[in-house]
Amino acid sequence: MTSDSSDTEAEAPDLQRFPPPPMADQERMVEAVIFASASPMSLREIAARLPAGCDAAEALQGLRARYQGRGVELARVGDAWAFRTAGDLGFLMQESVVESRRLSRAATETLAIIAYHQPVTRAEIEEIRGVAVSRGTLDQLIEMEWVRIGRRRQTPGRPVTFVVTETFLDHFGLESARDLPGLAELRAAGLLESRPNIEGATPDMFQKVEEDDEGVDLPADDLFEDE
Repeated sequence: MTSDSSDTEAEAPDLQRFPPPPMADQERMVEAVIFASASPMSLREIAARLPAGCDAAEALQGLRARYQGRGVELARVGDAWAFRTAGDLGFLMQESVVESRRLSRAATETLAIIAYHQPVTRAEIEEIRGVAVSRGTLDQLIEMEWVRIGRRRQTPGRPVTFVVTETFLDHFGLESARDLPGLAELRAAGLLESRPNIEGATPDMFQKVEEDDEGVDLPADDLFEDE
């Protein structure tokens, strides 16, 4: 027993010889660890980071009081703590963001074929383009959330089909695929200028839109540049 007691005393911090930092410094430490954390931190996680003898709970309350009324506040998230923008200033964080996406020629053509022929299988896309479609091309369009996998075709092998998404329609201001731009707009955007076999391989590809060329202009400068 004596030996165990001595070992415990040896392991315990000597708070007289090494007192905890002043509360102001403890608050600074708590501020630092919470700020650096990618996710909210619990009281136990915070305490584990502080020197022996620190009172993490008291430091949190003091820090929270100091941040009241500021643009950034110390907020409780469940059983954890994190810095958050003051609720009444949330409107300042809202802004319109224009994100440019550079599509390769292959991705542009594949997207156009899917949009005008959906639901369409990979084999049908390759037949229309006249060349093989790499998996990376389809993966890019799916990652952008412009294309998704549709129902399987009820044919031998039950191949999957591809269709455009609501995100695609929303990006181009379309209510449905029926509102896709006509042949003139596609040519003006440069989508048909370098691969005449796309038109030649399937004369009916743009048949329904040739009858009604009313549509939207595609943002060729931002989205459809050659790589």
